[in-house]
Amino acid sequence: MKIGITCYPTMGGSGIIATELGIQMAERGHDVHFITSNTPFRIQFHRPNITIHQVDVNQYAVFQYPPYDITLATKIAEVINDYDLDVLHMHYAVPHAICGILGRQIARKDVKIVTTLHGTDITVLGYDSTLRSAIRFGIEESDIVTSVSDALTDDTMSLIAPKKDLRTVYNFINEKDFVPNNNQALKQSYGIPEDYKVISHVSNFRKVKRIQDILYTFKRVREQIKVKLLLIGDGPELSKMRRLAVKLNISDDVMFVGKQEQVANFYQMSDLFLLLSEKESFGLVLLEAMNCGVVCIGTRAGGIGEVIRHEETGLLVEVGDTEQAAAYAQRLLTDDDYYHQLQQNMMADIQNRFSSRSITDQYEAIYQELVNG
Repeated sequence: MKIGITCYPTMGGSGIIATELGIQMAERGHDVHFITSNTPFRIQFHRPNITIHQVDVNQYAVFQYPPYDITLATKIAEVINDYDLDVLHMHYAVPHAICGILGRQIARKDVKIVTTLHGTDITVLGYDSTLRSAIRFGIEESDIVTSVSDALTDDTMSLIAPKKDLRTVYNFINEKDFVPNNNQALKQSYGIPEDYKVISHVSNFRKVKRIQDILYTFKRVREQIKVKLLLIGDGPELSKMRRLAVKLNISDDVMFVGKQEQVANFYQMSDLFLLLSEKESFGLVLLEAMNCGVVCIGTRAGGIGEVIRHEETGLLVEVGDTEQAAAYAQRLLTDDDYYHQLQQNMMADIQNRFSSRSITDQYEAIYQELVNG
């Protein structure tokens, strides 16, 4: 098959998933065409059946803002015609599904469109009444629409109410990049004593991530256990959280290590991972940490409860319940038998439900279904 993929080429979860899926499809012998504003960052070396089509947006005096959407749709149409694409896979309803639909109309070809909803396009844009009808249009005019979790499917039906069935297809990771490894060398390089435990968190430091809850949880755990907290990432809440760490008198044991392109090493030196967000469509960082062998505590928010099975593969708390999160963390960091039981269950579960092969099989079947009519 000849597959066109449009996504944001940055480090966000949607871009990672879209890029990894394209790589997996190329490894299966399909021709993959990325139509994006830049080369997706996960594509770091040449592959013979992956082609990058960069969308260059020019600034015209007549436009107040660069016409990215029109330029993207035109580029999609060009690639459809030049390479006779079978399927377009658009990641995000707005703007990408809309651009794919327009590109198909410009090309006047019956190329099929798969749209994947990742969360932000629904949970943020869906509350904007001026965009709701556009999101609904993008969903309804796509041939098949997938969602990364049942929770996101429910949110979409509630907020957007499209006349379209949605299929849940979970996210996945490249297992080769995230493997268990007791990374003592990195731990030592950060000056963390061997007898200290490490709790970690990775995010873009937005309010929805509730980094303050991680700090409050850590403060309670630190009172009982020798432990360090690694906060990986950058974003609008970073400075505020630095000040909070000082206010809580825990700053000596909290390490803000900034944005990191290679996060697997930080998972590998961690004993526990926290994701205490108030909203998550899936929580890809959980899957990354879990595949590195790190047991996780998350909130009962969005798709987190679909990734973590409470008291089977990890632990869940209500949003804002830092006291319970701290109690769970203390047990996990002191009860080796309990930790290893959850860890063993976790590794088996993610291989069963989230393997790259299984998820790629599902998308390949969706593409084939459309191509076969």
